Amino acid sequence: GPELAALPGVHALTDVTGFGLAGHALELARAARCRLAIDWARVPLLAGVRELAMQGMVTGASNRNFAAYGAEIELPAAFGDIDRALLTDPQTSGGLLVSCAAAAVDEVLALFSRHGFEDAAEIGEVLAPLESGQRKLLLR
Repeated sequence: GPELAALPGVHALTDVTGFGLAGHALELARAARCRLAIDWARVPLLAGVRELAMQGMVTGASNRNFAAYGAEIELPAAFGDIDRALLTDPQTSGGLLVSCAAAAVDEVLALFSRHGFEDAAEIGEVLAPLESGQRKLLLR
């Protein structure tokens, strides 16, 4: 975290814990008064996690998280319950969500890699400031 914060072009960091990826991305969007778009296909998941979720091994907190902030999220039509549970899952154990300038992405990913996090990935982008009635988080 401290090394990331020291990089030019890094604007914000948040640890992804109790509110899940969606909740923490929303925190960034609210603070910046903008929209965020996440490309769900690019979000790295732990091996086997989707299969476990498909067997019903999801937390009740995933549903509570979505109930608390789901009105601020625009999901694709084909986004299923399993994906929604993973998006809002609170058990991510402190992964970092980094907002940075496009020119800083390679340096941010290189830093993650140097520390053993080769699966770190660019998963989305900051969109234009919010207009009335828009949702703050857009999933693709």
